[in-house]
Amino acid sequence: MGRRRRRLSFDDDLLGEVTRGARALVLCPNVHRVSYDLDAEDRLAEACGLALAIGVEIALSRVVPVRQVKPNTLFGSGQVDEIAVQCEQYEAELVVVDGALSPIQQRNLETALKRKVIDRTGLILEIFGERAATAEGRLQVELAHLDYQQSRLVRSWTHLERQRGGFGFLGGPGETQIEADRRMIRQRMGRLRRELEQVRKTRSLHRDRRGRAPWPVVALVGYTNAGKSTLFNRLTGAEVMAEDLLFATLDPTMRAIALPAIEKVILSDTVGFISDLPTQLVAAFRATLEEVTSADIILHVRDMSNSANLAQKKQVLEVLSDLGVSSAGEEGADPEHAIPILEVWNKLDLIDQAAADELRQVAAEQDDVMMVSALTGEGVPNLLKTVESKLTRAAVTVELNVPSADGKRLAWLHAHGDVLLDEEAQASAEGQPMRNITVRLNPKELGQFESL
Repeated sequence: MGRRRRRLSFDDDLLGEVTRGARALVLCPNVHRVSYDLDAEDRLAEACGLALAIGVEIALSRVVPVRQVKPNTLFGSGQVDEIAVQCEQYEAELVVVDGALSPIQQRNLETALKRKVIDRTGLILEIFGERAATAEGRLQVELAHLDYQQSRLVRSWTHLERQRGGFGFLGGPGETQIEADRRMIRQRMGRLRRELEQVRKTRSLHRDRRGRAPWPVVALVGYTNAGKSTLFNRLTGAEVMAEDLLFATLDPTMRAIALPAIEKVILSDTVGFISDLPTQLVAAFRATLEEVTSADIILHVRDMSNSANLAQKKQVLEVLSDLGVSSAGEEGADPEHAIPILEVWNKLDLIDQAAADELRQVAAEQDDVMMVSALTGEGVPNLLKTVESKLTRAAVTVELNVPSADGKRLAWLHAHGDVLLDEEAQASAEGQPMRNITVRLNPKELGQFESL
């Protein structure tokens, strides 16, 4: 006997949020003559990963070929009937469509299927809403959610058709409930934007303060579920949430690590990228990823066990390009703003021996590729050596004359530079005792010393 499906109330439950444990049909529309970065099966797998990330139980997943997009329902009438039968057959309470649905398409599909329907944008918003931990993250998600819901108030049926009375001595029927709801959403969005602007200013001040600090910044970027947080935990000993889920980590996290030749390095873990990111969340990603633009090195973590890793790499590089980040070795890159990018080929433990050996050979022929398993720690010591080498490669040896009484600057040089020589020098013209310091500093540290 199959379990008895909880009967949804069409007027109420369809308007609620996605609930954990709901059984769902996951559908991936494959529109004829439309070019996708990922093939249909990979997109379907990613859609299932998104559904699992929010705790949905997948009853059935399938690719649905769409020869011609129907403005009212996306799918053809025969396909809609087939989906309705499958909903009954698999006792599904929810239908997830891996694509963008217009408000009308969503409403018509819910009417025809008698089930709640959610598209890719709505699903990602659900995940972000659940995972966002910082004040900025919550503000960004709420703003994106309101922007998304604003165009979908047409889905909220009867109570939105009622009218509210006029105000004061003015007569007339007043405004309808849907107009009142839209007005309240616009007001709330205005307040959220003002709060976010203040948060961004504060973040910018913090970033400027870190820029004046002597410590280099290493940023982890990559497609969602590539293993960034696992690598972050491995390098720092932190306990950032790291699970086999899409968007396990949303808010940026920073920790300090020490390298043999560098007293302190700031390691930054960022939110994962994804293809076809909803437009409502682009701003949220951009604000979070602005941390990457001030990094000294970017570690691009790639899941080499994923068959779509090349398409995922393309998505990551496109987002970095949109942020104005270019690789130091990229043709035409602005040297002033170019950032060295080191590819970290991760999940070595999930690749069979023959394929892993082949990848190692390819990686060995490239200067900016490292093979690791963040889970087991294999290759991580070599990764740290490479990072250290890249951070110190630009260091130059300089000779400085510093007043002996300037304890602050002398202490700074010994704490942050590689001091090769420290001896008494000839006194200055004013008779002030001086010290002759020969020290190795990278350009950033030299600039910081000069600003002291």
